[in-house]
Amino acid sequence: MKADPKEQRRLLDLQLTDTTLNQLDHRRRNLPEHAEIARLDAEARTAVDEHAQAEAAVGDIDRDIARQEREIDQVRQRAARDQSRLDAGTGTAKDLANLQHELGSLARRQSELEDVELELMERRETAQAAVDALTARLEEVNSVRAAATERRDKALEEIGNEEALAKGAREKQVGELSDALLALYDKIRRQSPIAAAPIRGRRCGACRIELSAGEVDRVQKAPRDEVLRCEECRSIMVRTEESGL
Repeated sequence: MKADPKEQRRLLDLQLTDTTLNQLDHRRRNLPEHAEIARLDAEARTAVDEHAQAEAAVGDIDRDIARQEREIDQVRQRAARDQSRLDAGTGTAKDLANLQHELGSLARRQSELEDVELELMERRETAQAAVDALTARLEEVNSVRAAATERRDKALEEIGNEEALAKGAREKQVGELSDALLALYDKIRRQSPIAAAPIRGRRCGACRIELSAGEVDRVQKAPRDEVLRCEECRSIMVRTEESGL
């Protein structure tokens, strides 16, 4: 293929732009905030699950406390009725003795129930502290995630702006190339990220391999408008003042 040497050198500008676009895409996909946000999302999901479990535990204890309070209230009411009957002195001596015995049993039962209720209330305090700690943890995770999201969005905006400039430059550069040369360049780029590179110090700028003696001879004898391909990587080799050939 033939192409004006100036047009061949324009390929280097296009390659530089395409390399920039590749680097921007790599930056976009590998922003550290992506991994940080993913980690925070996982941490938040765990905290939400643990928070729900902790709240459920508090709810279970609350129901147990409510049940204890109902039982204590029932015992108190029964004791009050028995005490009222005892104070009234109605009934036989045996009935009154039975009332005395039952009041003692009810007092012991009430004490046992109140001990259990006190233990439940202590457990509830511990369980509520766990809920509060998880609430604070979740708020902190959400706050850190919001900051990471802000940094990510700012970085993405900057990358987008740079990408827009590069794409604008590329559109102009493409318009300055012949269809045939551009088609060859694009074909090579589908196989390798570097489709065109200058020859520097008798080395291919794409694969960095030094040209053999036969390759150097071929390049030196080739017309200036000949589009040269590297024997190793098949990229377009562009001759410049730094080529040493």
